[in-house]
Amino acid sequence: MKIFMAGVGGMLGEAFYEVFTEKGYEIQCSDIDVNESWLQHLDFRDYDAYRSAVIKFNPDYIFHIGAYTSLEFCELNPLDTYSTNTLSVEHAVTLANELDIPMLYISTAGIFDGEKPLYDDWDLPNPLGVYARSKFMGERYVVENARRYYICRAGWMMGGGPRKDKKYISKIMNQIKSGVSVLNVVDDRDGTPTYTLDFAATCEALVRTNYYGLYNMVCTGQTSRLEVTAEILSVLGLSNDIEIKSVTSDFFKEEYFAARPVSERLINTKLGLRNLDLMRDWKLCVKEYLDARYSNYL
Repeated sequence: MKIFMAGVGGMLGEAFYEVFTEKGYEIQCSDIDVNESWLQHLDFRDYDAYRSAVIKFNPDYIFHIGAYTSLEFCELNPLDTYSTNTLSVEHAVTLANELDIPMLYISTAGIFDGEKPLYDDWDLPNPLGVYARSKFMGERYVVENARRYYICRAGWMMGGGPRKDKKYISKIMNQIKSGVSVLNVVDDRDGTPTYTLDFAATCEALVRTNYYGLYNMVCTGQTSRLEVTAEILSVLGLSNDIEIKSVTSDFFKEEYFAARPVSERLINTKLGLRNLDLMRDWKLCVKEYLDARYSNYL
C-alpha cells in the first residue's frame, strides 16, 4: 500500500513514519518544515502544490496529519489557523475524492466543551476557541464530503522526545531540568493522554479493516494534569524531591489565555466494539516514553 502523508514533521508524524515504515508500507512524507532526511517540502495550504505532489506519487491513501496545535497561537492568528487547520483539509478531501482513495484525518478531544465528564465517539462537539473550531470544521468537512475516510481523535499527546515534544510532558521535563523544587500544576483540567506510537499503530490496524468512520483513539485510563505530573515524578524517582503545588487555571491565565474545556476525557467505545483498541494504559505509556526518550535528559 502506498500512503501520502502530509504534515508529518512533528511529534505525531514521526510516530507515523516509524510505525508505517516498520510495517513495510511505501510512504511519501511531507511537511513545511523539512527537519528529517525522510521529509519532502510541501505547504499543504497551497492546493496546486499539494495536488501535484499527490498525483505524482499516486497513493492508495492520503493521511492529512499536520496542524497548528498551540491554542494561544491560534487565538492570535485565526486566519492563518483556518487556512492551515481547515482549508487544507478541504484540499485533502478533494484530492482523495479525485483519486477515489480513502483518507485519514487527525482530530482532537479539544473540540468538546467539557460540560460532560467523558465523551464517546457519538457525543456532539461544541468547540470553545479558534483551535477547536478549526479542527471541528475540518472534521465536519471530511464527514460531509469525503467518500471514504477515517477520523481519529487524539487526547493529550505525548511523544517525539525533547526535540519534537512541545506538549505537557516536555514542559514539565524542562522545568525539572531547570532545577525547580516546586511544580505548579492545575487541578481543574481532566483529559486522556495519547501516546503517539500507540496512536499510529492503532491507525495502522484500522486502515487494514475498511471500517471507515470516526473514532476516539486515546490511552486507557482517565486522569488529570495533577495525576500525570505525579506519575512523571514517580517514574523519574523524584517524588520526594519535587513538590507539586495545586493551582487553578487562573494561575496561568496570562500565558495560557485561550479557552480550554474542563474535561477532554475520551473513551474508545467504537474501537472497543470492533476489537481494534490497541491503546495501552496511560501510566505504562508514560513510563515507556520517558525511558525511551528522556533517559539521559536530566
